[in-house]
Amino acid sequence: MSVVPVPPAASPPVTRQSGFERAAMRSLSEADVVRIVAWPDAVIDRLGYDPRSLYVETFWLAILGPTSTWLLRRLVAGLEEHPSGFDLDATETALALGLGDRAGRHAPFRRAMARCVKFEAARHEGLGMLAVHRRLPPLPQRYLVRLPAALQERHRHWLVPSRRSPTLEEARRHARRLALGLAASGEEHQVFEAQLVRWGVHPALAHEATQWVWALHNRTDQATSAHAGQSPGAGRG
Repeated sequence: MSVVPVPPAASPPVTRQSGFERAAMRSLSEADVVRIVAWPDAVIDRLGYDPRSLYVETFWLAILGPTSTWLLRRLVAGLEEHPSGFDLDATETALALGLGDRAGRHAPFRRAMARCVKFEAARHEGLGMLAVHRRLPPLPQRYLVRLPAALQERHRHWLVPSRRSPTLEEARRHARRLALGLAASGEEHQVFEAQLVRWGVHPALAHEATQWVWALHNRTDQATSAHAGQSPGAGRG
């Protein structure tokens, strides 16, 4: 299989920033600590792709660029641990990502945050605060056309197989069984999607099965916690 070169990251769309946006971006780049909160979206949260997924690594990477993609992965991982938000040490994060000094107008860390905002993976939520999407939507057409022809063709094949296929439900059940097996083996959920694809599962079904087993895991944890809270003796003074 030939290796398809990934083009340089797409240039952000040219937009005119308001005075607030310029001040907010400056506050983010100069702050020692940036407050990170979730940017909920009912549609994207349900249908989008985790920044650590194979889909994002394959298609969004060429648009966001590697630095912004890695920063976004780190921010989303932080929101998994702290759903209500957390404080990000800017210098520590820049060094952990291999970006060196975060200061200066053209510092890589500042550019990475700016690209996340430009491509609507994040937005300013006030001075020193950044709201982040926990998932990315399917690549919009205006960005898809910037990819090499081979990647555009691969994206077309990424779509869910025709729902007229009599084997679709069987393939979905098979993918979910494999995902359950990965969960039972103790694998981290971030690797499920890539592993399922390596096992020959269609990428779209691998993504769906990963989301399904993770949602099932969360529901089980919530039910266990609720049961523990109602156990004999709970709440008694």
